[in-house]
Formats: sequence, structure tokens, C-alpha cells
Amino acid sequence: MKTKAVRLYGTRDLRLEEFELPEIKDDEILVKVMSDSICMSTYKLVEQGKKHKRAPQNIDTNPVIVGHEFAGVIVKVGEKWKDQFKPGMKFAQQPALNYKGSLASPGYSYEFFGGACTYCIIPHEVMELGCLMPYEGDSFFEASLGEPMSCCIGGYHGNYHTNKRNHDLATGTKPDGSILVAGGCGPMGLGMITYGIQIENGPKRIVVTDIDDAKLARAAEVISPEKAAANGVELLYVNTAKMADPVEELRAITDGKGYDDVFVMLPIKSVVEMCDKLLAFDGCMNFFAGPTDNQFTSELNMYNVHYISTHIVGTTGGNNDDLIEANTLAAAGKIEPAVMVTHVGGIDSIAEATLNLPKIPGGKKLTYTQFDMPLTAIEDFGKLGETDPLFKKLDEVCRKNRGLWCAEAEKILFEHFHVEV
Repeated sequence: MKTKAVRLYGTRDLRLEEFELPEIKDDEILVKVMSDSICMSTYKLVEQGKKHKRAPQNIDTNPVIVGHEFAGVIVKVGEKWKDQFKPGMKFAQQPALNYKGSLASPGYSYEFFGGACTYCIIPHEVMELGCLMPYEGDSFFEASLGEPMSCCIGGYHGNYHTNKRNHDLATGTKPDGSILVAGGCGPMGLGMITYGIQIENGPKRIVVTDIDDAKLARAAEVISPEKAAANGVELLYVNTAKMADPVEELRAITDGKGYDDVFVMLPIKSVVEMCDKLLAFDGCMNFFAGPTDNQFTSELNMYNVHYISTHIVGTTGGNNDDLIEANTLAAAGKIEPAVMVTHVGGIDSIAEATLNLPKIPGGKKLTYTQFDMPLTAIEDFGKLGETDPLFKKLDEVCRKNRGLWCAEAEKILFEHFHVEV
């Protein structure tokens, strides 16, 4: 079977190509990819090429398919898995495999397994690890966004707090505590917020910082303080660029106590060091933002580490349970992965969007791989709709949904481009 895919040959060498897939083996599964959202981690892979820890050294001759936030439909099942999976089943997948200590992962390491394609082959290790999951949701894009949401969920579960009475550790964010999401108006920050306002034994407050009023305004629109308050959480959006002393003013929000849990969403030295100064007693700082620079360092207050038990963790990716939780919560309407998405495009937009990802404003770039379509901002649908009936329909549907992408909009695209599900 032929597939069309975006493949990486080396540093900043991405190519959209059509080629023949081999026949699947008895322990493999052939799938049709429907949606794939673009991750900043893929940009880092493209920038580093062979230097990336997950990239094979022979990508110049055996290129890998990029993209790991994808979902679709099972087409053909190898003999080994026929009792568990059937053609026509929708699927979600967890790309953080960690198979027998290997760093290999879809979108980074495999010649025939990745998301930026029309069809791909899922290898045996994915099923053995339980990382291919049947999906019952109404839309494919929410299953694609299940992966980045699982990273956010993994971040919450990865934090911990100490107990001075014994050596037991309490995992997760502190109940009834204060959370700071620093640089939190990007797509992953919004994921942190939509999850944090609804968790059981959740925080008393979540404070979200940024230095861009427009980004803060959009964040407050799609995840409003009123919605958070309905769940018993005080949600504050603040612009630290307008503060004379950000540390003092952010600490004042907590009556001087500081923050029990801090998520650092930007790999910027000054942001890390500001967050370190804002930790409360037994405060946990999660360095969530993965830097491209493998020599990235910041200064931490080791006096506070010793005397007031401040500590730091780093989480990347999620596990199977995190993905299941993400998809379950999305299906129940308790979280809104759509808050991440600001742009939609087709398979022909993936290479250019990935190469220029940091320069493109907004949040997640969601792509559909079964057709061509320029990468388009949702906020531009209305203007384009003045001359294009497709974008007129999309604009009407998204406007009814607070400017967010949705299952109805996805169906309009599939019908327009005659995509069979």
C-alpha cells in the first residue's frame, strides 16, 4: 500500500513524499491516520537531526516519519492481534513506549511508524505495551490531543510533597494549595489549566503568568475564571511584564506564603529562577519545559532546599494511565483539549509549519493527513469565509463554540474533502 508521509532525512530536512509501505507482519497493524497535532518536541527533533537522542543515525538513508500526536482507524490486523483489534476500530496511541529501555518512539525513530502520514504500520512493541488503545470519541482531534494532555496530567501526577512526621511522600499537587503556571498561555499551559481546575482534591487557586496581553485575554476567554470558580478554584491571569517586582507581587497573591506547586512552561533562566523564589514551604517546582540546549542551567536556592524542603522535578510525556485519563475526561466534557488549538491544516502544511513552529503565533497546530489544506488560523475563518463557503461554515460552527475547534468542524472538513472514516 502506498502512503504519503512527512519524513526527516537530517537537520531541517523534511520532505513530503509518497512511497510504498511493506506488507505487515503477523505481529503488526496497519492504520489510517486521520489527525496529527504538531508538537514542539518535533521541532526540536528537526533542529537537531541525528544529534537528537531518539533519532537513528541512518536517517539520511532510512528517513523517519515525524509526528507522534496522532489518531485514526485500524485498517488491517496481523494474526497475533486479531482477537484484540479489528479493522474499522478507531484508535488512540501513547508514543512514550520505553520498550526494554529503548528510547525509540513514533515520530522520532521509526521508518514506517509516525503520525504525519496517510497510512503507517504499528510495530509489535506498541501492542505488547498496551500503547494502542481503542477510542470511542466523536472526533479524532481530541484523541490526537490526548497525548499532549497526558503530558500535562503526567506533570500533575509527577509532583510530590514531603511529610515531616515520616519519610512518606505524597504524590501529586497539594490539595487546597496554590499552583503557579509560569508562561502558561501557550497550548501546554492551557492544558495544565483545563486539567487543574477540575481535579479531585484540587488546588485553592491557580495563577497563570504571561507577558502578552493578547495571549492572556484569549486564555481567560477559553478557560474563564468564572468556570474555574464554579469548580471551587480561584483562577487568576497576570502579566508579569507590568509588575514592578514580579516575585513580591506574585507572592502577595498567596498572602506571602508562596506556591505549593509551580509548573515552569518556558525554558528561560530568569523564569526558572523567579519560580524558585516563589516556592512555599515544601514547594515542588516542575521544570516542564524541555530546553533545546542540552547545557541549559539555572541557579537554585540550596538554603531553601535544605531548610524549607523546596524541591524540583521534571516530567516529560505521560504513561498509558495518563492517556486513558485524558481521553476519559475529554469524552465526559470535564476537560477541553480544544483550548490548545489555534490553527488547522492538511498534510501539505506539516513540513513548513514544523520548521517554523516557534515563529507561528498561537497555540497547537492541528493537521488532518488525508487531504491538503493550508495551515489556517481559526480566527481567520471569518475573513476567508467572505469568499470561501468552506471557511464560512467552519467560522459559524467555531463561533458557536467560543472560537474553539470542535467535532462538528472536523466533520465539515471530512465531508468537504470526501474523507471516509
